[in-house]
Amino acid sequence: MITLEGIAIRTRSGGPMAPLTECEITPEAGIAGDFRRRPGRRQVTILSLESWQKACAETGEMLDWKTRRANFLITGYDFSPADVGRQVHIGTAVLEITVETDPCHKMEAACPGLLKALTPDWRGGVCCRVLKGGSVRNGDPVQIIG
Repeated sequence: MITLEGIAIRTRSGGPMAPLTECEITPEAGIAGDFRRRPGRRQVTILSLESWQKACAETGEMLDWKTRRANFLITGYDFSPADVGRQVHIGTAVLEITVETDPCHKMEAACPGLLKALTPDWRGGVCCRVLKGGSVRNGDPVQIIG
């Protein structure tokens, strides 16, 4: 079973990640309160806990998942290139996986070796476009369809 374990937003570009227990999502603005506030293929980012743990194990540091700067943390699934175009149903929202989330220089600044550890096997997570808005909360089941 795939489950939503965490939600986080940034209120400004480069700002700290603020954890939430629930959120509203719209196709027009992505996650309410998040700095992106526009449509596009990178409205919401999703990270797999299992992939994050593999990357952290390679660095020797068990870092908080918000270090990755993703919006959602899920358990029970590892992303791959085959997921592009699939739909992610969380709560009453529907997202479409559009692209891999490429790790950036901020990962290396957070922990030496993290950038390299996130690079293989889509460990950095995925970016999504919002197809259908809705309410999402921690503990919601997640379905990946397609």
